[in-house]
Amino acid sequence: MTATAEPGGVGAAAAPSKSLPERIIGVLFAPRATYAAVAARPRAFGVLAFIILVGAVGTYIFLSTEVGRNAMIDQQIETMKSFGVQMNDQAISRMEQGADRGKYFGPIFQAISLPIVALIITGIIFAVFNAVLGGDATFKQAFSIVAHSGVVLTVSQLFGLPLAYARERMTSATNLAVFAPFLDENSFAARLLGSIDLIYIWWMISLSIGLGVLYRKRTGPIATSLILVYVALAVVVAAVKTAVSGA
Repeated sequence: MTATAEPGGVGAAAAPSKSLPERIIGVLFAPRATYAAVAARPRAFGVLAFIILVGAVGTYIFLSTEVGRNAMIDQQIETMKSFGVQMNDQAISRMEQGADRGKYFGPIFQAISLPIVALIITGIIFAVFNAVLGGDATFKQAFSIVAHSGVVLTVSQLFGLPLAYARERMTSATNLAVFAPFLDENSFAARLLGSIDLIYIWWMISLSIGLGVLYRKRTGPIATSLILVYVALAVVVAAVKTAVSGA
């Protein structure tokens, strides 16, 4: 019996079915074969549940500690300052009083926002690859690819939160600014490097592999396009922060 090719060019017989644990591990160590299996049999609920649960539990544990609460407050203050907003003592006091609620609001925010962000990203991908480039994948397939790529960010969070606890800071330890500590933190260069994170580049490469498999396209051009958009956005954010802080 001849196998019928699924939309997106992935035949069900060509990619063996994988269990949820196999797909989670496969995204990290065998992405091409894993994304082929996901495209052939698109399933997003299980991996989304894993991502939300792991992220929520990790965030709750971290923000339940005094170190985590202080790190969250410091990050909020630094973020406001980077946009030129100076916090007075009353505002900081209110922030400290509400810090205990962060361990509840953080996980809830993640549980709500992650599926929404995944849908938005999928919508953009679907519009570009299907409507503009003439791809034939289904929305369900594209959404499943996007959802599985989130495993990269979740696993990174598992390592990032203990590191944040040790550093007593929530700022990323994998952004490019850590390689240029000699720069003035308020300079455009420092802000630009601080806006580019290696973890997100890894995620974009992983997502590009999945999209390449799904749409039968080379990974390189897709990854390059995504990274260029990411860098362009980082330039805009750095420029805005520099302009506002210098005003």
